[in-house]
Amino acid sequence: MSAQDHPLPGAETEFAIRSRPAARDWRSDEPAHVLDFHRSIPGYAPTRLVELPALARELGAARVWVKEEAHRYGLPAFKMLGAAHAVARALSARLGVGESALPLSEIAARLPETGVRELVAATDGNHGRAVARTGALVGLPARIFLPGGVSEAAVDGIRAEDAEIVPLGGSYDAAVARAAEESRGSGSLLIQDTSWEGYEEVPAWIVEGYGSVLEEAAAQLREAGAPAPTLVTAPTGVGAFAEAVVRFTRSGGFASGTAGASDAAPHILAVEPSAAPSLFASLLAGQPVTVQTGNTIMAGLNCGTVAAASWPALRDGVDLSAVVPDAAVTRAVRDLEAHGVDSGPCGAASLAGVRLLRERGMLADGANILLINTEGRAANPLPAAGISV
Repeated sequence: MSAQDHPLPGAETEFAIRSRPAARDWRSDEPAHVLDFHRSIPGYAPTRLVELPALARELGAARVWVKEEAHRYGLPAFKMLGAAHAVARALSARLGVGESALPLSEIAARLPETGVRELVAATDGNHGRAVARTGALVGLPARIFLPGGVSEAAVDGIRAEDAEIVPLGGSYDAAVARAAEESRGSGSLLIQDTSWEGYEEVPAWIVEGYGSVLEEAAAQLREAGAPAPTLVTAPTGVGAFAEAVVRFTRSGGFASGTAGASDAAPHILAVEPSAAPSLFASLLAGQPVTVQTGNTIMAGLNCGTVAAASWPALRDGVDLSAVVPDAAVTRAVRDLEAHGVDSGPCGAASLAGVRLLRERGMLADGANILLINTEGRAANPLPAAGISV
């Protein structure tokens, strides 16, 4: 894959891609492993890792796998891995346990000692529902702030968790600012998956929680005797999940004990909507920038600002950054469904991004590709009218 830059999407193009080969040489410290904590939560089961030979043939790849996060703890997305870990770490700290997360059942039994009376978050859908579900497990109500563009299915899902919904309209960034302001009252605990100066600890715990997706996938590949991936995808909104992908991958998480492992570091492909290319723009600028967001079916990725704490790892460790339009993602949702994979638009962005690499001649033949599919259709259905592909 050669170094290439294409301009930000605008009136004449909705596709863009950036290659930064030097980022493959960057190495991260080994991230925290919190899978044992996740196993302690009722309903835990590893999500599916599905191999798709037909897709491998289309892409000229050796093998293609999809990590399908459509049924995590009975929710249609991966987000509870981060929310549950962050809630547990924050409440455990208030109980005097500073370096680990107590089981949620133990926290529930000691909840009055924490002084917390509610959880607060802003969300494009999946994160807010995960916060509300975790709150119910420990006995806390949740107040969830919504920007514009959240699907009715996502709103109904949050409401099903008995959360208080505060619809705001406007941008995701504005909803985050409002949630942070509202959480300053006594007894409120903000559980947000983006970070800014002075608010880094909870987002870092969320990133640690997301790492269980990668830890599971690596174990499943080893159990299958499969070769290590040479390309790993990261659907990217504020950047917390992409940071988890970077930290796991750039610390050698997939190579350790995996059949066919090589010294070459895997490529990491971050994929964003053309309506919200905040990471792409920041990588071009060499510093974090805020972009004006538009409408997109990839609601969970519709974020105008990269999380401050995630930026250094993304800057140093992401070697491929792609921007894709809704039409390409709609096609990917439908094609994954035809292959038996349950995917919503955010998860299908992975396939749309890899297809863009192939179209631009930037995907080498014989790749071993791991597509991270972060949500199912129930999290964020395609619009009823559909989108032209």
